[in-house]
Amino acid sequence: MPKLTSETYAELYKRFNAPVAARHDCGRYCAPLNGGTPVCCDPGHAIPIVAREEWRLLKARTDLWRRFKPFDAVSEDIVHSLDTSCIAVECRGAAFCERQNRSLACRTFPFFPYITRDGRVVGVSIYWTFRDRCWIQSRLDAVDPAFVAEMLATYETVFQADPDERVPFVEQSASMRRVFSRWREPIPVLTADGAFLKVRPKSGGALEPASVSDFAAHGPFVSKAAYRKAARALGASAKAVRGVLSQAFDDPGKSPVAPEPLRTERVKNV
Repeated sequence: MPKLTSETYAELYKRFNAPVAARHDCGRYCAPLNGGTPVCCDPGHAIPIVAREEWRLLKARTDLWRRFKPFDAVSEDIVHSLDTSCIAVECRGAAFCERQNRSLACRTFPFFPYITRDGRVVGVSIYWTFRDRCWIQSRLDAVDPAFVAEMLATYETVFQADPDERVPFVEQSASMRRVFSRWREPIPVLTADGAFLKVRPKSGGALEPASVSDFAAHGPFVSKAAYRKAARALGASAKAVRGVLSQAFDDPGKSPVAPEPLRTERVKNV
């Protein structure tokens, strides 16, 4: 008997509906730089992974989803590396999104539950490999605290039902501490009450209070000029770019860093 049943996932879906950024449609901000498709809805960037019981629920609720078919060596490796309890899936596209039928991978992207070295879930942090493509990672002040609270409550239920579900996030958190220590950058952690914490590099994972200004913007989201430059290079429409510039860069509140080249490697969204 599965520890997390399709009924469990149905209940989680009811309780986890808060948008990542209530005041923004962030998919509109990255889409012009990705052929018109939000990065989070493009399996060329992020392949949603679902548990088999979640897949059972989705099939019963909607025709939005289908099994993901690998299209190159990278996506083939991702699919073949999955545990038998998981399935790689893809939806019919952002234009057909049914918000009530989004997978947990969709609802949480681009965040994961951050777990400290002593095993505490203290907030959420970012899948950092997307920070050159994902606007919200450069505007953490736009994240809705209700989203963080609902996400953490969801994973509290998941981890209580199946402690093995913690393992990938323990490993992700440890990997992040190593990577960010090499980069000499602080790890951002967002809490359920709307506060920020940071893990300083080479601190042994110690947490301390932070402000959003401690975390830099990245890639084309550093500034309007950087966005325009990336948009021109990628052939984005002038109309789409104007819409982004008028909404995505209000009160950025960030310490800019040099723009990063847009990457196209696929990273599974777990």
